[in-house]
Amino acid sequence: MLNVGTGNKTWNERGIGEARILRHREHQRLRLLMRQEKTMKVIANHALDPRIKLEPNVGSDRSWVWSAFDFAEGELTETVFALRFSDSEVAAEFKNKFTEGQAEMEKLLAGEDKPGEDGGAAADEAAEALAGLSTKEEAATEGDAGDDDKEDAAKE
Repeated sequence: MLNVGTGNKTWNERGIGEARILRHREHQRLRLLMRQEKTMKVIANHALDPRIKLEPNVGSDRSWVWSAFDFAEGELTETVFALRFSDSEVAAEFKNKFTEGQAEMEKLLAGEDKPGEDGGAAADEAAEALAGLSTKEEAATEGDAGDDDKEDAAKE
């Protein structure tokens, strides 16, 4: 169950669902995404910022509270989240995965764990290979022009 804190010290329940940590395909950054169980509406969507601190919710061993800049409603707002789990083991596993993701994000943001450890050499090679390619249409046009010249020469 996900509850959201507002400035007036009350909690708003957003719903029950499955929280997931997702990796972006291009830049490899991680985010937490949670959708409502029945409607599939996004109820939490934020980066796994290394500065986020998970705290136990009122001493509970199965609930975590944290603050993050959330994008679930379509605009970036600072939000306080409380996530409650079915038991303490699941809550502990969530915290482990969350903190592992934060450590990975810290490396990514520091530039240590960049995709393509070869310094871009593979990308340069691919660009050179692509530059040497031509489309069939271009090749056919060039070939047709040469044939026209041959035909003109034969007529003379």
